[in-house]
Amino acid sequence: MIKFRLAVLVFAVTLVAVPHRANAEPTFLSRQYPRCTTCHYSPTGGGLLTPYGRSLSREEISMLGRQSGAVVEAADPATAEEAFLGGVLGDRLGPLQLGLDMRPSHLALSVGGRDLPDRNFFMNADLLAAYQQGGWTFYGEIGRQPRNGDWAIDSYEHWVGYQSEGGLGVRAGRFLPAYGVRFADHTSFNRSVLELTQYDQVYGVEVSLTGERSLAQAVVGPGRADSLVDDDGRRAFSASGRFQFDLTPRIVVVGSALYRDASDLDPKSGAGGFSFGFAPGRRVTTWTQLDTLFQDRLASDRTHVLVHQTSIEAVRGLWIRISPQIRWTDDDPQAEVRRFVVGADVFPRTHWHVNLSYYRDRIQFFDLGAQTFLAQLHLYL
Repeated sequence: MIKFRLAVLVFAVTLVAVPHRANAEPTFLSRQYPRCTTCHYSPTGGGLLTPYGRSLSREEISMLGRQSGAVVEAADPATAEEAFLGGVLGDRLGPLQLGLDMRPSHLALSVGGRDLPDRNFFMNADLLAAYQQGGWTFYGEIGRQPRNGDWAIDSYEHWVGYQSEGGLGVRAGRFLPAYGVRFADHTSFNRSVLELTQYDQVYGVEVSLTGERSLAQAVVGPGRADSLVDDDGRRAFSASGRFQFDLTPRIVVVGSALYRDASDLDPKSGAGGFSFGFAPGRRVTTWTQLDTLFQDRLASDRTHVLVHQTSIEAVRGLWIRISPQIRWTDDDPQAEVRRFVVGADVFPRTHWHVNLSYYRDRIQFFDLGAQTFLAQLHLYL
């Protein structure tokens, strides 16, 4: 049993090594941006930045990117530093927006006091594209994705959406379903335990209603996209819902629900969650999310996840992250796993991002632990 639990822990920690892409970072609630679509094309966050999001990454995030008001007014957005490939193409692309996401990484892992071999690897090199016209958005991402024990080039997110002036929106295609807080770290327990990681997109239809202080989203579809493509026995109808209310520009509450029907390999499951975001000022953001996952199993059919993250801007362009997390299951003390994460996000220049993260995981019942250090250079061009 101990060896089994240790193997489970190793698997959980080494998820950090799985390639992942740029995602929405809710840290910037402190800048009074409570909606993902302020900076991203996707209503659930992540992926390609809009031109406005690109300019904000220079003016609000990078250490050395901010410019004077007069310079900003006179600058041509098509040739600005934050434009695609630094603006070398000028306005030749017209309304088509492109992005290139690359992430070389280094991983060090220690399990039970034993150091495993370090890994240096290139996580991804992805091309992202969006075209908007008259309320319509056509969106696609293509890059490297694991497939049957190897790697393949695949379009892992693609959709078409329409947003009316009255706030009603609809989109169809392949995307991550709306649920909770989408932390950039896909191994965070509120993403990995609920299977909402970077390769858990669904094929479905999303309907949304956007108000001045609220956002409601509902998604239905035939299930996980890769399961439909690969016919891996996990195909099952899925549905999710998310409701966000902005109490103030820096205080947000979110309620979420998720349902997955039984498949050939997995039991029927559902989840419910509550999230609370609070930014007391421009340099501090806190998020807390509590989820309960229900599954049709003979024993311990309820799993709980509690994740908290505090982000502090120490100096302009340097954010410190602290995230205690816990996962536990009713009537099974052996399943309790505790994680503590401390990290730094450095934005030295527009679209240059250095991520340093230290993870400490522990299975309390067996007093077994693992430590992981991840260093990434994220280039978003």
